[in-house]
Amino acid sequence: MGEISPEKKSGCGLLNAVFGRRSIWPRRSTSTGSLQKFDPNDNVNLVQSMPGSRRQSSILDSSDAPLHKQADRIIERPGQNHSRSPPVYQQHHLPPPAAASRSVPNKQGCGQARKVPQNGLAVSGELESMITDHQQSKGAGKLVRASSSNVMLFGNLGNLRQPGGNGNSTANNVLDYLPKTAKDQSPANGKYSTSVMGNVLKKNEEPSLCRAISTRMDPEQLKILGNEDYKNGRFAEALSLYDAAISIDPNKASYRSNKSAALTALGRLLEAAFECREAIRIDPYYQRAHNRLATLYVRLGDAEKATYHFKQAGAEADPDSMNRAKKVEVHLNKCTEAKRQRDWNTLLKEATLAIAAGADSAPLIFSSKAEALLKLHKHQEADETMAKGPNFDIDECIKFFGPIGSTSLLLVHAQVNLVVGRFDDALTSAQRASRLDANNKEVNTILWRTKAVALARSNGNDLFKAGRYSEACVAYGEGLNHDPCNTVLLCNRAACRSKLGQFEKAIEDCSAALGVCPFYSKARLRRGDCYAKLEKWEACIQDCEMLLTENPNDEAVGKLLKEARARRQ
Repeated sequence: MGEISPEKKSGCGLLNAVFGRRSIWPRRSTSTGSLQKFDPNDNVNLVQSMPGSRRQSSILDSSDAPLHKQADRIIERPGQNHSRSPPVYQQHHLPPPAAASRSVPNKQGCGQARKVPQNGLAVSGELESMITDHQQSKGAGKLVRASSSNVMLFGNLGNLRQPGGNGNSTANNVLDYLPKTAKDQSPANGKYSTSVMGNVLKKNEEPSLCRAISTRMDPEQLKILGNEDYKNGRFAEALSLYDAAISIDPNKASYRSNKSAALTALGRLLEAAFECREAIRIDPYYQRAHNRLATLYVRLGDAEKATYHFKQAGAEADPDSMNRAKKVEVHLNKCTEAKRQRDWNTLLKEATLAIAAGADSAPLIFSSKAEALLKLHKHQEADETMAKGPNFDIDECIKFFGPIGSTSLLLVHAQVNLVVGRFDDALTSAQRASRLDANNKEVNTILWRTKAVALARSNGNDLFKAGRYSEACVAYGEGLNHDPCNTVLLCNRAACRSKLGQFEKAIEDCSAALGVCPFYSKARLRRGDCYAKLEKWEACIQDCEMLLTENPNDEAVGKLLKEARARRQ
């Protein structure tokens, strides 16, 4: 019988190389730090174990071992035009190939190099090529085999880096290899629409593995974390955690109720009321949600609904909040009667008392107070009242108070903006009110008046800039026919009359404007200048001193005051 080849002596050559006793290429160590650099010009990808590893690579004993014949190999050598992609992991550079064998340095410090036959290395290189081709065909070209049974992400293996990198780059996106449920949460721009950072849900944050994993948390655990943040005053963080719990289990009433509490603490009362409504829809007998919603209704000025939900709250009803609801209801009834009788002083008084009793975030009550101040020609106080009131989004107000209540609110906004000179805002509010209630006569009247005043002011300004003061004075007068107490138009007409030398009439317009808005500094300065032109120095000095009280650093007023004092003597 002929001589048996070494492969046949130990069984199948390829299987023996993978599972057998002595391998024609070295075994892989489970340590990722032992991987070496791949050279595309070589026919082999040689990996050597780290020193101290339990399982050392089996390499041919010496360079004197006979070379195996080509015919005995299991896998044929690739052809000349065969191309294959190199493995993606980085290894230390191998020395150039020798004619028949390679020398591998001994990392254990023995000094003597071990040699591996060239044809044995070719089998290892071919197997490595097959693995690489398989990975690429499966779309896993960015994966490497860290051990015989594990596949790891390249760039996240600690000491393994990409070829040509600086050793610190991790260019691959970890989320590409997460489970589909986590990967689907990251859009193309690399950010989550509702991403999670640690235990806190935040918007528009960069994605990370821990955020994706935390979306799989138990919603009860998220609620507990939210409760801790709420107790510690971290309301925004608590809100994010409650949102995360709701996104996992949207049909849990307690999550909605707790979210309502966080929104209330952040001053977002309308949103808080919507969440309480949803909690009650899920569980109609949830007494805590009824009490929370009733308390919100008191602050928002709906005492009737507050009373109903306090009854549904049972033992959870807050006695103090119930007393506030009763007081607010009494004052609101008086406000309704005063408005019906057009008793503006009583309306102003009762609206103020209702706000003090507990309706501190009721936009309709604030608008009633501002309307009473407008009717009493206290424009500046009306503007201040609207500024102190809640600044809710009009769309949320329409959703909560309905179109009728929202129309009333928009009308008051339009009138206040008009008298203080915010013409564009006034026109916007009036037009929005008209769209909500197109058949309302009061709405149409205010819209028409707002358009007329805004147009008169625009025409007057254009004529004044052109030096046509008489025509500008007429244009401002047309606007005052629609709104006789408009301080901006009065002051502008006073400027035209001053240019025309009509100082007495200019003083009349400025005084009318100051009667409506006592702190209108432009009207006071213009009146003081007219007093100086008429040589009424005492009156001029009084206006200048009042202006300097408001703004001590006004150089123009200081100069006018100095001149008036000098001329008085």
